[in-house]
Amino acid sequence: MWAPSLRLGTAIVPAFTRGPACLAQSVGSLAQAAPGRVALGIGTSSDVIVGRWNGIPFERPYQRVRDTVQFLRSALAGEKVSEDYETFSVKGFKSGALPPEPVPILIAALREGMLKLAGRAGDGAIINWLSADDVKRVAPVVRDAASSAGRPEPEIVARIFVAPTADADTVRAMGKFAIAAYLTVPVYAAFHEWLGRGDQLADLWRLWKEGDRKAAADSIRNEVVDQLLVWGKPEQCREHIQRYIDNGVTTPAPALFCGPGELPAVIRALKR
Repeated sequence: MWAPSLRLGTAIVPAFTRGPACLAQSVGSLAQAAPGRVALGIGTSSDVIVGRWNGIPFERPYQRVRDTVQFLRSALAGEKVSEDYETFSVKGFKSGALPPEPVPILIAALREGMLKLAGRAGDGAIINWLSADDVKRVAPVVRDAASSAGRPEPEIVARIFVAPTADADTVRAMGKFAIAAYLTVPVYAAFHEWLGRGDQLADLWRLWKEGDRKAAADSIRNEVVDQLLVWGKPEQCREHIQRYIDNGVTTPAPALFCGPGELPAVIRALKR
């Protein structure tokens, strides 16, 4: 309502924590409120959020996302759905909240299986916690899968962590805390093993499992922080974000490490 030129995207809705019908109705209602401007980001989430926090078995995550996307394609098109999918069944559902325009479905993806699904069954991928150079490995997997399936060029959305300060000590302290919290989650640990950071992060994973979380965070090398966080003066941040775009990201989504009072000035500085 306040910014009608902006798109509204979810990144991401877990496929496990909302029932298929509830998800379809929510997306349809959101699309009615912002016609033609909504993109649905959906993914597996993690065993922590799905299992530990919500008490739902985190089983066959790939299949669950695949089935949810297939269901949503039918439901958001106004079809009455009665289908036994591999991970759930829907009997006689027809949404009363249909989007006035098609809603792109973007799949949150880390490793090859989900990246290929994003290209083959989705309208693109949402990627997270990776360096600009990592994009050169990740984006082609999505694009090749889309091309093989005869689908349009996929959108590649990247959440990019941005710390708009030249204070290296502050950035690295924040970065190590954030990296330790995320990359110890099994799905992200496996992702960075696949990207080739197994040796760089081995101490983090070992110390975290031993229960020494401070030592685990402290073990993260500065070079890893510098790879995974964009930081520095505004012009340096813009140049670093541009590297993500040059390597295959079509929609950068900066996540800003700054206080609420700083946001307007930071956004204006990064925009120039």
